[in-house]
Amino acid sequence: MNSELVKTKASTLPPTLQWVGGIDGFLRLIDQTKLPVEEVYFDCNSVEQTHDAIYRLVVRGAPAIGIAAAYGVSVAIGTAMKEQADARKAALAAIDYLATSRPTAVNLFWALDQMRVVVNEATDQELADRVLQKAKAIHEQDRQTCAAIGQHGAPLLNGCRNVLTHCNAGALAASEKGTALAVIYAAHELQPELHVYADETRPLLQGARLTAWELARSGVDVTVLCDNMAASLMQAGKVDAVVVGADRIAANGDAANKIGTYPLAIVARHHGVPFYVAAPVSTFDRTLADGAGIPIEQRDAREVSHPYGTQTAADGANIYNPAFDVTPAELITAIITDQGIIQPVNAANVAKTIGLS
Repeated sequence: MNSELVKTKASTLPPTLQWVGGIDGFLRLIDQTKLPVEEVYFDCNSVEQTHDAIYRLVVRGAPAIGIAAAYGVSVAIGTAMKEQADARKAALAAIDYLATSRPTAVNLFWALDQMRVVVNEATDQELADRVLQKAKAIHEQDRQTCAAIGQHGAPLLNGCRNVLTHCNAGALAASEKGTALAVIYAAHELQPELHVYADETRPLLQGARLTAWELARSGVDVTVLCDNMAASLMQAGKVDAVVVGADRIAANGDAANKIGTYPLAIVARHHGVPFYVAAPVSTFDRTLADGAGIPIEQRDAREVSHPYGTQTAADGANIYNPAFDVTPAELITAIITDQGIIQPVNAANVAKTIGLS
Protein backbone atom coordinates (compact mmCIF):
# COMPACT_ATOMS: atom_id res chain seq x y z
CA MET A 1 0.00 0.00 0.00
CA ASN A 2 1.32 3.40 -0.97
CA SER A 3 0.04 6.88 -0.30
CA GLU A 4 0.99 9.70 -2.61
CA LEU A 5 0.14 13.37 -2.48
CA VAL A 6 -2.53 14.42 -4.96
CA LYS A 7 -1.27 17.31 -7.06
CA THR A 8 -4.08 19.29 -8.69
CA LYS A 9 -4.84 22.80 -9.78
CA ALA A 10 -7.14 24.75 -7.50
CA SER A 11 -9.93 24.71 -10.09
CA THR A 12 -9.84 20.98 -10.80
CA LEU A 13 -10.79 17.80 -9.00
CA PRO A 14 -8.49 14.77 -8.82
CA PRO A 15 -9.87 11.52 -10.25
CA THR A 16 -11.82 9.51 -7.72
CA LEU A 17 -10.30 6.28 -8.98
CA GLN A 18 -8.01 5.16 -11.78
CA TRP A 19 -6.30 2.05 -13.05
CA VAL A 20 -2.52 2.33 -13.21
CA GLY A 21 -0.58 0.07 -15.58
CA GLY A 22 -1.59 -2.95 -17.65
CA ILE A 23 -3.03 -6.34 -16.68
CA ASP A 24 -0.58 -6.51 -13.76
CA GLY A 25 -1.40 -2.96 -12.62
CA PHE A 26 -3.23 -1.64 -9.58
CA LEU A 27 -6.19 0.48 -8.51
CA ARG A 28 -5.47 4.01 -7.29
CA LEU A 29 -8.06 5.84 -5.18
CA ILE A 30 -8.19 9.28 -3.68
CA ASP A 31 -8.45 8.54 0.05
CA GLN A 32 -11.77 10.11 1.02
CA THR A 33 -11.21 9.41 4.71
CA LYS A 34 -8.46 12.06 4.65
CA LEU A 35 -10.41 14.82 2.90
CA PRO A 36 -10.65 17.76 3.09
CA VAL A 37 -7.49 18.23 5.17
CA GLU A 38 -5.21 15.90 3.22
CA GLU A 39 -5.34 15.00 -0.44
CA VAL A 40 -3.57 11.66 -0.82
CA TYR A 41 -3.92 8.54 -2.94
CA PHE A 42 -4.50 5.04 -1.63
CA ASP A 43 -3.13 2.27 -3.86
CA CYS A 44 -4.81 -1.15 -3.91
CA ASN A 45 -2.37 -3.89 -4.88
CA SER A 46 -4.46 -6.78 -3.52
CA VAL A 47 -8.11 -7.75 -3.35
CA GLU A 48 -7.90 -7.46 0.43
CA GLN A 49 -6.82 -3.82 0.16
CA THR A 50 -9.65 -3.18 -2.31
CA HIS A 51 -12.21 -4.72 0.05
CA ASP A 52 -10.78 -2.71 2.94
CA ALA A 53 -10.92 0.52 0.91
CA ILE A 54 -14.61 -0.02 0.12
CA TYR A 55 -15.53 -0.98 3.68
CA ARG A 56 -13.58 1.87 5.30
CA LEU A 57 -15.03 4.41 2.84
CA VAL A 58 -11.69 5.25 1.28
CA VAL A 59 -13.89 4.98 -1.81
CA ARG A 60 -17.64 5.43 -1.38
CA GLY A 61 -20.76 6.25 -3.33
CA ALA A 62 -22.73 3.56 -5.13
CA PRO A 63 -21.30 4.04 -8.66
CA ALA A 64 -17.71 4.44 -7.41
CA ILE A 65 -17.69 1.29 -5.29
CA GLY A 66 -19.08 -0.67 -8.22
CA ILE A 67 -16.22 0.54 -10.40
CA ALA A 68 -13.67 -0.08 -7.64
CA ALA A 69 -14.93 -3.63 -7.13
CA ALA A 70 -14.71 -4.32 -10.87
CA TYR A 71 -11.08 -3.21 -10.86
CA GLY A 72 -10.57 -5.28 -7.72
CA VAL A 73 -11.20 -8.41 -9.76
CA SER A 74 -8.39 -7.36 -12.10
CA VAL A 75 -6.17 -6.80 -9.07
CA ALA A 76 -6.90 -10.36 -7.93
CA ILE A 77 -5.99 -11.79 -11.34
CA GLY A 78 -2.75 -9.81 -11.43
CA THR A 79 -1.80 -11.11 -8.00
CA ALA A 80 -2.58 -14.69 -9.01
CA MET A 81 -0.47 -14.36 -12.15
CA LYS A 82 2.50 -13.08 -10.15
CA GLU A 83 2.12 -15.98 -7.70
CA GLN A 84 1.56 -18.50 -10.53
CA ALA A 85 -1.81 -19.40 -9.01
CA ASP A 86 -5.14 -20.19 -10.70
CA ALA A 87 -6.25 -16.79 -12.00
CA ARG A 88 -9.84 -17.79 -12.73
CA LYS A 89 -10.30 -19.28 -9.29
CA ALA A 90 -8.78 -16.14 -7.76
CA ALA A 91 -11.12 -13.91 -9.76
CA LEU A 92 -14.26 -15.81 -8.72
CA ALA A 93 -13.14 -15.81 -5.08
CA ALA A 94 -12.50 -12.05 -5.33
CA ILE A 95 -16.00 -11.46 -6.69
CA ASP A 96 -17.55 -13.31 -3.75
CA TYR A 97 -15.29 -11.54 -1.25
CA LEU A 98 -15.81 -8.04 -2.62
CA ALA A 99 -19.57 -8.57 -2.51
CA THR A 100 -19.30 -8.70 1.30
CA SER A 101 -17.75 -5.22 1.58
CA ARG A 102 -21.02 -3.22 1.75
CA PRO A 103 -24.56 -4.63 1.57
CA THR A 104 -26.80 -1.75 0.52
CA ALA A 105 -25.39 -0.23 -2.68
CA VAL A 106 -26.75 -2.35 -5.50
CA ASN A 107 -24.20 -0.99 -8.02
CA LEU A 108 -21.59 -3.11 -6.23
CA PHE A 109 -23.45 -6.31 -7.07
CA TRP A 110 -24.42 -5.07 -10.54
CA ALA A 111 -20.76 -4.55 -11.43
CA LEU A 112 -19.59 -7.82 -9.88
CA ASP A 113 -22.29 -9.78 -11.73
CA GLN A 114 -20.92 -8.41 -15.00
CA MET A 115 -17.39 -9.34 -14.00
CA ARG A 116 -18.50 -12.89 -13.14
CA VAL A 117 -19.94 -13.35 -16.65
CA VAL A 118 -16.64 -12.30 -18.23
CA VAL A 119 -14.58 -14.49 -15.90
CA ASN A 120 -16.72 -17.51 -16.72
CA GLU A 121 -16.71 -16.89 -20.48
CA ALA A 122 -13.08 -15.90 -21.14
CA THR A 123 -10.43 -18.42 -22.13
CA ASP A 124 -7.36 -18.78 -19.92
CA GLN A 125 -5.26 -16.88 -22.45
CA GLU A 126 -7.58 -13.88 -22.68
CA LEU A 127 -8.87 -13.82 -19.09
CA ALA A 128 -6.68 -11.05 -17.66
CA ASP A 129 -7.16 -8.72 -20.62
CA ARG A 130 -10.92 -9.26 -20.94
CA VAL A 131 -11.52 -8.71 -17.24
CA LEU A 132 -9.51 -5.48 -17.23
CA GLN A 133 -11.25 -4.24 -20.37
CA LYS A 134 -14.64 -4.96 -18.81
CA ALA A 135 -13.71 -3.01 -15.68
CA LYS A 136 -12.61 -0.09 -17.85
CA ALA A 137 -15.86 -0.33 -19.81
CA ILE A 138 -17.88 -0.11 -16.58
CA HIS A 139 -15.80 2.93 -15.63
CA GLU A 140 -16.41 4.61 -19.00
CA GLN A 141 -20.10 3.76 -18.93
CA ASP A 142 -20.38 5.57 -15.60
CA ARG A 143 -18.80 8.70 -17.09
CA GLN A 144 -21.45 8.73 -19.79
CA THR A 145 -24.19 7.94 -17.28
CA CYS A 146 -23.24 10.85 -15.01
CA ALA A 147 -23.28 13.25 -17.95
CA ALA A 148 -26.70 12.02 -19.03
CA ILE A 149 -28.13 12.40 -15.52
CA GLY A 150 -26.91 15.99 -15.45
CA GLN A 151 -28.46 16.78 -18.82
CA HIS A 152 -31.81 15.26 -17.89
CA GLY A 153 -31.93 16.86 -14.46
CA ALA A 154 -30.70 20.41 -15.07
CA PRO A 155 -34.04 21.68 -16.47
CA LEU A 156 -35.75 20.70 -13.22
CA LEU A 157 -33.63 23.30 -11.42
CA ASN A 158 -34.39 26.08 -13.88
CA GLY A 159 -35.05 29.22 -11.87
CA CYS A 160 -33.88 27.72 -8.58
CA ARG A 161 -31.62 29.92 -6.48
CA ASN A 162 -30.93 27.62 -3.52
CA VAL A 163 -30.64 23.84 -3.73
CA LEU A 164 -30.07 21.52 -0.77
CA THR A 165 -28.27 18.19 -0.96
CA HIS A 166 -27.42 15.48 1.57
CA CYS A 167 -24.25 13.38 1.84
CA ASN A 168 -22.05 13.24 -1.26
CA ALA A 169 -23.39 12.15 -4.64
CA GLY A 170 -20.81 14.00 -6.69
CA ALA A 171 -17.54 13.40 -8.47
CA LEU A 172 -16.15 11.66 -5.38
CA ALA A 173 -19.01 9.14 -5.46
CA ALA A 174 -18.70 8.24 -9.12
CA SER A 175 -16.35 8.52 -12.07
CA GLU A 176 -16.62 12.25 -12.75
CA LYS A 177 -19.67 14.49 -12.18
CA GLY A 178 -21.60 12.16 -9.91
CA THR A 179 -25.38 11.78 -9.79
CA ALA A 180 -27.11 14.44 -7.67
CA LEU A 181 -24.19 16.82 -8.13
CA ALA A 182 -24.15 16.11 -11.87
CA VAL A 183 -27.56 17.77 -11.93
CA ILE A 184 -26.25 20.69 -9.89
CA TYR A 185 -23.11 21.07 -12.01
CA ALA A 186 -25.17 21.09 -15.21
CA ALA A 187 -27.63 23.60 -13.74
CA HIS A 188 -24.74 25.76 -12.50
CA GLU A 189 -23.38 26.05 -16.04
CA LEU A 190 -26.70 27.61 -17.04
CA GLN A 191 -27.20 29.54 -13.79
CA PRO A 192 -23.83 30.57 -12.30
CA GLU A 193 -25.63 32.21 -9.38
CA LEU A 194 -26.92 28.82 -8.17
CA HIS A 195 -26.17 28.27 -4.49
CA VAL A 196 -26.01 24.91 -2.71
CA TYR A 197 -26.72 24.05 0.91
CA ALA A 198 -24.77 20.92 1.90
CA ASP A 199 -25.99 19.02 4.94
CA GLU A 200 -23.11 18.13 7.20
CA THR A 201 -24.26 14.46 7.12
CA ARG A 202 -23.63 12.88 10.49
CA PRO A 203 -21.88 10.82 11.68
CA LEU A 204 -19.11 10.75 9.05
CA LEU A 205 -19.64 14.27 7.69
CA GLN A 206 -19.59 13.40 3.99
CA GLY A 207 -21.44 16.62 3.20
CA ALA A 208 -19.10 18.90 5.13
CA ARG A 209 -15.91 17.06 4.21
CA LEU A 210 -16.60 15.94 0.65
CA THR A 211 -19.52 17.73 -1.00
CA ALA A 212 -18.47 21.17 0.20
CA TRP A 213 -14.86 20.43 -0.79
CA GLU A 214 -15.65 19.43 -4.35
CA LEU A 215 -18.28 22.13 -4.94
CA ALA A 216 -15.94 24.85 -3.67
CA ARG A 217 -13.12 23.47 -5.81
CA SER A 218 -15.49 23.53 -8.80
CA GLY A 219 -16.50 27.15 -8.29
CA VAL A 220 -20.01 26.48 -6.96
CA ASP A 221 -21.20 28.64 -4.06
CA VAL A 222 -21.80 26.27 -1.13
CA THR A 223 -22.89 26.62 2.50
CA VAL A 224 -22.51 23.81 5.06
CA LEU A 225 -25.19 23.33 7.72
CA CYS A 226 -25.84 20.77 10.43
CA ASP A 227 -28.39 18.13 9.45
CA ASN A 228 -30.94 19.40 11.96
CA MET A 229 -30.95 22.89 10.42
CA ALA A 230 -32.48 21.95 7.06
CA ALA A 231 -36.09 22.09 8.25
CA SER A 232 -35.77 25.67 9.48
CA LEU A 233 -34.30 26.69 6.13
CA MET A 234 -37.29 25.24 4.30
CA GLN A 235 -39.67 26.85 6.78
CA ALA A 236 -38.04 30.20 5.98
CA GLY A 237 -38.51 29.63 2.25
CA LYS A 238 -34.76 29.48 1.57
CA VAL A 239 -34.70 26.14 -0.27
CA ASP A 240 -36.07 25.86 -3.79
CA ALA A 241 -35.34 22.17 -4.35
CA VAL A 242 -33.67 19.15 -2.73
CA VAL A 243 -31.51 16.83 -4.84
CA VAL A 244 -30.00 13.65 -3.40
CA GLY A 245 -28.47 10.44 -4.69
CA ALA A 246 -29.40 6.83 -3.96
CA ASP A 247 -27.65 3.56 -3.22
CA ARG A 248 -30.54 1.26 -4.11
CA ILE A 249 -33.99 1.91 -5.57
CA ALA A 250 -36.78 -0.66 -5.47
CA ALA A 251 -39.05 -1.41 -8.43
CA ASN A 252 -41.75 0.92 -7.08
CA GLY A 253 -39.35 3.86 -6.64
CA ASP A 254 -38.66 3.60 -2.90
CA ALA A 255 -35.08 4.85 -2.56
CA ALA A 256 -32.36 4.07 -0.03
CA ASN A 257 -29.85 6.85 0.55
CA LYS A 258 -27.60 8.09 3.34
CA ILE A 259 -29.26 8.17 6.75
CA GLY A 260 -31.10 11.46 7.20
CA THR A 261 -32.56 11.56 3.69
CA TYR A 262 -36.02 10.33 4.69
CA PRO A 263 -36.69 13.16 7.16
CA LEU A 264 -35.61 15.66 4.50
CA ALA A 265 -38.23 14.23 2.15
CA ILE A 266 -40.92 14.56 4.81
CA VAL A 267 -40.01 18.16 5.54
CA ALA A 268 -39.77 19.00 1.85
CA ARG A 269 -43.27 17.63 1.25
CA HIS A 270 -44.64 19.64 4.18
CA HIS A 271 -43.18 22.86 2.81
CA GLY A 272 -43.95 22.20 -0.86
CA VAL A 273 -40.29 21.89 -1.88
CA PRO A 274 -39.56 19.52 -4.81
CA PHE A 275 -37.58 16.48 -3.71
CA TYR A 276 -35.49 14.83 -6.45
CA VAL A 277 -33.47 11.61 -6.41
CA ALA A 278 -30.71 11.24 -9.02
CA ALA A 279 -29.34 7.80 -9.84
CA PRO A 280 -28.36 5.63 -12.81
CA VAL A 281 -30.56 2.79 -13.99
CA SER A 282 -27.98 0.40 -12.50
CA THR A 283 -29.05 1.56 -9.01
CA PHE A 284 -32.51 0.04 -9.43
CA ASP A 285 -33.01 -3.36 -7.83
CA ARG A 286 -35.61 -5.01 -10.02
CA THR A 287 -35.89 -7.98 -7.63
CA LEU A 288 -37.41 -5.85 -4.85
CA ALA A 289 -41.04 -4.78 -5.15
CA ASP A 290 -40.59 -2.02 -2.57
CA GLY A 291 -38.12 -0.55 -0.11
CA ALA A 292 -39.01 -2.90 2.74
CA GLY A 293 -36.62 -5.47 1.30
CA ILE A 294 -33.61 -3.17 0.95
CA PRO A 295 -30.82 -4.35 3.29
CA ILE A 296 -29.64 -1.53 5.56
CA GLU A 297 -25.97 -1.56 6.52
CA GLN A 298 -25.27 -1.17 10.23
CA ARG A 299 -21.96 0.58 10.83
CA ASP A 300 -19.51 0.47 13.73
CA ALA A 301 -20.87 2.10 16.87
CA ARG A 302 -17.64 4.03 17.36
CA GLU A 303 -18.44 6.15 14.31
CA VAL A 304 -21.10 7.75 16.53
CA SER A 305 -19.56 7.43 19.98
CA HIS A 306 -15.99 8.36 19.01
CA PRO A 307 -16.11 10.36 15.77
CA TYR A 308 -12.56 10.93 14.48
CA GLY A 309 -11.16 9.54 17.71
CA THR A 310 -12.92 11.90 20.13
CA GLN A 311 -15.48 10.45 22.53
CA THR A 312 -18.82 12.30 22.34
CA ALA A 313 -21.23 9.73 23.81
CA ALA A 314 -21.47 8.65 27.44
CA ASP A 315 -19.92 5.36 28.47
CA GLY A 316 -22.53 2.63 28.69
CA ALA A 317 -24.90 4.21 26.16
CA ASN A 318 -26.16 2.00 23.35
CA ILE A 319 -25.51 3.25 19.81
CA TYR A 320 -27.78 3.02 16.76
CA ASN A 321 -25.85 3.58 13.54
CA PRO A 322 -27.62 2.57 10.31
CA ALA A 323 -25.82 3.90 7.23
CA PHE A 324 -29.01 4.40 5.20
CA ASP A 325 -32.74 5.03 5.37
CA VAL A 326 -35.47 4.49 2.78
CA THR A 327 -37.58 7.30 1.34
CA PRO A 328 -41.01 6.12 0.10
CA ALA A 329 -41.77 6.76 -3.56
CA GLU A 330 -44.76 8.96 -2.72
CA LEU A 331 -42.41 11.54 -1.17
CA ILE A 332 -40.17 11.74 -4.26
CA THR A 333 -41.14 14.38 -6.81
CA ALA A 334 -39.09 12.72 -9.57
CA ILE A 335 -36.21 10.31 -10.07
CA ILE A 336 -33.57 11.58 -12.49
CA THR A 337 -31.87 8.75 -14.37
CA ASP A 338 -29.53 8.45 -17.31
CA GLN A 339 -32.51 7.17 -19.30
CA GLY A 340 -34.80 10.07 -18.44
CA ILE A 341 -37.08 11.43 -15.74
CA ILE A 342 -39.45 9.22 -13.75
CA GLN A 343 -42.43 11.34 -12.76
CA PRO A 344 -44.71 10.61 -11.06
CA VAL A 345 -42.70 7.98 -9.23
CA ASN A 346 -44.53 4.66 -9.28
CA ALA A 347 -43.89 1.06 -10.35
CA ALA A 348 -45.36 1.53 -13.83
CA ASN A 349 -43.21 4.55 -14.64
CA VAL A 350 -40.11 2.93 -13.15
CA ALA A 351 -40.64 -0.14 -15.33
CA LYS A 352 -41.17 2.00 -18.41
CA THR A 353 -38.00 4.06 -17.86
CA ILE A 354 -35.63 1.23 -16.96
CA GLY A 355 -36.86 -0.97 -19.78
CA LEU A 356 -39.14 -3.50 -18.09
CA SER A 357 -42.26 -2.68 -20.08
